[in-house]
Amino acid sequence: MQSTPPAETFPAHTPAASQIFTTVLAHGPLTRMEAARRAGLSPAAVTKAVRPLIEAGYLVEDAGAGVRPALGRPASPVRVDGGRALFAGLKVTGDEIIGVLTDLCCRIRAARRVPLAGRAPHEVLAVAADLVRELLAEAEGFGVRVLGLGVAVAGDVDRDAGTVRYSPFLDWHDVPLAELAGAASGLPVTVDNDVRALTVAEQWFGDGVGLSDFAVVTVGAGIGCGLVVHGRVVSGAHGVAGEIGHVPVDPDGPPCRCGDRGCLEAVASDAAITARVRKVAGVPVADAAEALALARQGDAGARSVYARAGEAIGRGIATVANLLGPQRVIISGEGLAAYDLFAGQIRDAFAAAAFGSAARCEIRTRPLPFEEWARGAAATAIQSFVGR
Repeated sequence: MQSTPPAETFPAHTPAASQIFTTVLAHGPLTRMEAARRAGLSPAAVTKAVRPLIEAGYLVEDAGAGVRPALGRPASPVRVDGGRALFAGLKVTGDEIIGVLTDLCCRIRAARRVPLAGRAPHEVLAVAADLVRELLAEAEGFGVRVLGLGVAVAGDVDRDAGTVRYSPFLDWHDVPLAELAGAASGLPVTVDNDVRALTVAEQWFGDGVGLSDFAVVTVGAGIGCGLVVHGRVVSGAHGVAGEIGHVPVDPDGPPCRCGDRGCLEAVASDAAITARVRKVAGVPVADAAEALALARQGDAGARSVYARAGEAIGRGIATVANLLGPQRVIISGEGLAAYDLFAGQIRDAFAAAAFGSAARCEIRTRPLPFEEWARGAAATAIQSFVGR
């Protein structure tokens, strides 16, 4: 792959400038006064931060959309110019890579899916390099440079080091993915856990906008959780914050791949549900889709498995609510295809296990295809670019 020209740098020389930009990105258009209020900065600091961003074309002033204050002349809102730059995002699963090209406002401009023939790092990187090449070619039609690449992978990911410490679905250990992907693409690369990446997108552009404390819980091949506390996505000291999939919910439950027993993931993941349906119903279902179809046909054993999974998920969400007290928990993931089979159990188990005011936490479902997870990867690249 051909290398790109030297990386462009974002014209934000202070933390305040990055803060103002991301405030306008998530909430804009905003007047300078509104941006100052939301960011907790003085109007003078906002004016100083906005000027170079406008000069570089990252913010634009909507002169015709002035908001008239009680006194004085109208104040022109500022907004992010989404077309100023492009970013690429990849979501890597055990079977395929989903790639998107987004603008600076993280709106998807192009999307691709490519199957994986193998899961070894060199095999995945070869497919990823070809996919990024396609996205870069697509970007040429917009006449704007791609300024960063985000890669989202399930598992234990050290974003600062750019390393996948352990990914169960790929069977990777200590893969320096940012370095390898950067060499292959010629782009600045941000690597993060896939659920955290999705959480960044929800914080800036989705159901987390305007919330200081919320969680994203994903159900499907695994059970993941992204956490936002006091306005910041939490990764923890060792990069594994939010691993509710390995919170024990049944001490007598099935063994988990982590070596423990009765973990939430061992009860409520797609593979766990499929295995349990196969045993309880006595039907050789091959995958989650067949297990779901059997339950929808009214098989009592299969339906009991989904009910048990819903109870476990509800207890897991209650654990998050009790520990962190979020305003909202957003449930997503491919496992939502079965939501009608366990929604009641999730709500009931949550209500029973949530302590005191934690029960006031709003539970919201948000079905998102993997293109949105790839968009989350692009959001992490935007985040790195603007210094947030």
